[in-house]
Amino acid sequence: MTSTNRPRLLILSLGGTITMVPSDSGGITPKLGAAELVASVPALAEVGDIDARSLFRLPSPSLTPANLVEVARVIEEGFASGFDGAVVIQGTDTIEESAFLLDLLVDSDKPVVVTGAMRGADAPGADGPANLLSAAIVAAAPESCGLGTLVVLNYDIHAARFVQKSHTALPSAFLSPLVGSIGTLIERQPRFYVRVKRNPNLSAVAGPPAPVALVKVAMGDDGRLLGSLPGLGYAGVVIEGMGAGHVLADVAPIVGDLAAKIPVVLASRAMTGPVFTHTYGYPGAEIDLIQRGVMPAGYLSGLKARLLLGLVMRGGKGVQVAEAFAPYQ
Repeated sequence: MTSTNRPRLLILSLGGTITMVPSDSGGITPKLGAAELVASVPALAEVGDIDARSLFRLPSPSLTPANLVEVARVIEEGFASGFDGAVVIQGTDTIEESAFLLDLLVDSDKPVVVTGAMRGADAPGADGPANLLSAAIVAAAPESCGLGTLVVLNYDIHAARFVQKSHTALPSAFLSPLVGSIGTLIERQPRFYVRVKRNPNLSAVAGPPAPVALVKVAMGDDGRLLGSLPGLGYAGVVIEGMGAGHVLADVAPIVGDLAAKIPVVLASRAMTGPVFTHTYGYPGAEIDLIQRGVMPAGYLSGLKARLLLGLVMRGGKGVQVAEAFAPYQ
């Protein structure tokens, strides 16, 4: 932290439910800016000196990886100019992806915290103010340093690599089913129960991820889509296999042919758990697929494996795929 007792916090709003109020056309839409959100939570003034900026006003399904690369660049510039922590406000639909991108791209031990809300700003019991205050407190805390990007909602503190949205409506929608939350905000103090090791960073300067397809395997799926993917301009493919990383036996040769053309990463369609590497040996199981050139995603979800592979494939080389996925095995 800085030498003063007042941490400097950069708060960046991208839009989302936390910023939404009713529109004339019906429903709620993003309207509130960062300054308005900060002004609505007077207790933030007790946390530190805040610079609030509205980078975008988008619902989170309309955010792109390129937007998050820009966010990472702004955060790195802010840290270089003396900010002690950063809070990113956005919609919850894509928080698990945005947070993982920032975890990969922001090359600093200073805290980056992503938050949002499950209820609109005008709703009774809106959770946005509490989540924003909680996120700012975590971002200002010295003990949050060195943990990579964090996600804070409903008083829970999650590591970006593990967090998933698990419900469409509940304020408790965010879980880290593999390990649980790494901490909790209690009495306005972050209490960390475990500390995760930071994984290697990839450069934000190199731009947004290359396009990577994400394909979920279903019972009886004959794999007919897979062969068309290289011709559609995809730089790589993530396959969400069944169970510990399995496809139909007849599809395995198709996957192998695809892996000979572009990188193919194997994740699981299950909610959590690692892809196996040496247990099942039948055709279409993980041993067979790995022998055909497929790279296991480890414990990363398909959504996150897609982002990591896309960042590695910038420039079209992809020679670092195995190295990039090694920390997640």
